[in-house]
Amino acid sequence: MRLAYVNNKLTPAAPKLKGTCPGCTQPVTAKCGTKRIHHWAHQTTEMCDRWWEPETAWHRAWKNNFPLAWQEVFLPDERTDEKHIADLCTSHGLTIEFQHSAIDPEERASREAFYHNLIWVVDGTRLKGDFPRFLGIRKDLQVVAQRTFRVNRPDEYFPSAWVGSSVPVFFDFWGDGSMEDNQDVRNSIYCLFPTRIGTAAILVEWHRSAFIEAAKNGKLLSWVTTSIHNIKTASEEEQLQRAKLQQQQERINYERFSRMGRYPQRRRRF
Repeated sequence: MRLAYVNNKLTPAAPKLKGTCPGCTQPVTAKCGTKRIHHWAHQTTEMCDRWWEPETAWHRAWKNNFPLAWQEVFLPDERTDEKHIADLCTSHGLTIEFQHSAIDPEERASREAFYHNLIWVVDGTRLKGDFPRFLGIRKDLQVVAQRTFRVNRPDEYFPSAWVGSSVPVFFDFWGDGSMEDNQDVRNSIYCLFPTRIGTAAILVEWHRSAFIEAAKNGKLLSWVTTSIHNIKTASEEEQLQRAKLQQQQERINYERFSRMGRYPQRRRRF
């Protein structure tokens, strides 16, 4: 954890500090070594949130863009009486989970069912091959609107663990900032929406700074909600159009075969 209560104030871990966990109120100790980023650790081996994972510098870099009061918010699970820590929960009601490590699809689905108004921000540089694979998407993009694209085969360009997500996933390919190739691509983040239009997905490019500002002022949640509604509407309209075309084709086929049955071919005489 990054934050604990010290003298009733949420405080980042620092050398020699002792505090109290905001979730379970148990004692925690600041761990400030050189191998891992500074963090708070429970004095027992158990963590009060079974979903919690060790953080990386990538996590902290993202969290540093937002107020401390929004970070590591404990939310109760009324079904299990467990508490889960949201990486970020804005004052506007948007929940953001920053995910670097691999995640089991079942756990991902559990988090998506638990958190309200959730989006993922995923580190697209965790595996060496993920960014080169993503670059191949440029040959398969169809422009829908400004910075909005239709992707016909999303499973070819994104990790399979995230293609099946039920909420929007933002892919970040900046990493630790040390990669110098394709800076124009890396400086943006890319939102993959869950609803499909046929077999195609909708992908939206965001400038990093615009994404952060929209999350802060509440416009990001409004945009996500509106976009999901519009994509679902487009998907339903396309399904209706396909159904109409299929009905028309079936009617044409029926009439063709009816005519064949009504006027049998005459046998030729030799």
